[in-house]
Amino acid sequence: MLRLFSIPGGVVVEDAGRLFRTMALTLDQVFRAASPTAEVRSALAAADVVTLPAELLAPIQSQEVWAAGVTYLRSKSARMAESKDAGGGSFYDRVYDAERPEIFFKATPHRVAGPGGLVRIRGDGKWNVPEPELTLAINSAGRIFGYTIGNDMSSRDIEGENPLYLPQAKVYDRSAALGPCLVITDTPPGAETAIGLSIRRDGAEVFRGETSVGRIKRPLASLAEWLFRENTFPNGAYLMTGTGVVPPDEFTLRSGDEIRIRIEPVGELVNRVA
Repeated sequence: MLRLFSIPGGVVVEDAGRLFRTMALTLDQVFRAASPTAEVRSALAAADVVTLPAELLAPIQSQEVWAAGVTYLRSKSARMAESKDAGGGSFYDRVYDAERPEIFFKATPHRVAGPGGLVRIRGDGKWNVPEPELTLAINSAGRIFGYTIGNDMSSRDIEGENPLYLPQAKVYDRSAALGPCLVITDTPPGAETAIGLSIRRDGAEVFRGETSVGRIKRPLASLAEWLFRENTFPNGAYLMTGTGVVPPDEFTLRSGDEIRIRIEPVGELVNRVA
């Protein structure tokens, strides 16, 4: 297993507890490689041992970010509840049980916040939540080669008003965050892998929740295969895999809130709401 951190001007790779800085490697190269692990190890042959800088960037260069929805039973229940007044409840019920998953575009690189960066809530949204998600790294050939933490910021009231408003509820500046690193491995996270969310306000925790990778209904490889059907990604893509942690209906984010998402061995992604 390798951990790749994006920093200003390049990348730092952690291998067996040691950190290496190489100028001969970019994230786009990693995502285009037939064997990302081999590509990284080859670059490490001429790398310098370093310490990790304080400033980390989102581990993204030219990749698109996509997302899968209604992959957890908890997510289906939440979507049905938020859409009941618009008659959309059965819509999400059918999506959860269908062969074809819900997959939607989430962000281009400039809309993505990194570790310690600011995420945003929509000014025209009244019910806004973070969605902590295991996020797959998929190379240009459609093979999953690693994963990171993703935060799929969402305006539940906008999507609940009408399912066709999903792009406006999901896609806007700083509507996503990735990090703190990209784990490169041939072994996917186990079913027992925990996905934890903590939200703090004025120094106090106002919400805590946890789920596990094993509660995702659909196989991860199947989600990647559906994303790449009739679609090409020359520089690979990230795919968020849905959320199983949903704050209660009376909760909405406020400016200044701190969002912490933890998935090991990626670490903890921390962002503040702008």
